[in-house]
Amino acid sequence: MHPALWISKTGLDAKQRDISVISNNLANASTVGFKKSRAVFEDLLYQNVNQPGGRSSQNSELPNGLMIGAGTKVVATQKNFTQGNMITTENSLDMMIQGHGFFEILMPDGNISYTRNGQFTVDQDGNLVTSGAGFQLEPNIVVPPEATGITISQDGEVSARLPGQADNAVLGQITVTNFINPAGLEPIGQNLFRETAASGDPVQGIPGLEGLGLIVQGALETSNVNVTEELVSLIESQRVYEMNSKVISTVDQMLGFAIQQL
Repeated sequence: MHPALWISKTGLDAKQRDISVISNNLANASTVGFKKSRAVFEDLLYQNVNQPGGRSSQNSELPNGLMIGAGTKVVATQKNFTQGNMITTENSLDMMIQGHGFFEILMPDGNISYTRNGQFTVDQDGNLVTSGAGFQLEPNIVVPPEATGITISQDGEVSARLPGQADNAVLGQITVTNFINPAGLEPIGQNLFRETAASGDPVQGIPGLEGLGLIVQGALETSNVNVTEELVSLIESQRVYEMNSKVISTVDQMLGFAIQQL
């Protein structure tokens, strides 16, 4: 079988995966705290017919080799953790991390996950939890039912006004966690990430210290997806897909011609 058929087939497979990544980015263009991904491509093994530097005679070497590629494949999807834009909500429990870091979330199984989505609310016990699944924020912050005027400082201190007290009562301290390689985190859905060996160990600290981001109350971080950029990438991927399809069609015509003539 003609090798170009299989080479173009790898190109079609790779571009299908690329379009899937782009479509996921576009689908989450309005998801709070979402971080876009990109497909990482790699060429496949080569068939070395003539090795560069091989002897062509007793006193000369081949300046160039003859190597035939086997196509391409997608080897990774890489997350881009650039900062998204800020939208103001005026909701006292909405928070945004301006800079590096993640909120820690306690999962039902006792493990810790991480998120950039700062949409929080309170459950029936007054615990700060995520707005979607109701997972608890770590360290745990309990808001008394009689509390009013909740204030979250830039360094993560949570305070509120309680009846009978002149000064605000401190309810707890929000920490921020960062990783050496955030791109190594595993996305698990629900705006959550899980620690992996590639991400490195979590480094927890007070917001604003040691390179960690600050907390902005009453604001949320939008998705960092640039819709125009994604559409341009989609057009590029579509055209490359069409070109690979054209190669398959051309090889098919060549083989058909050979069959008819021989």
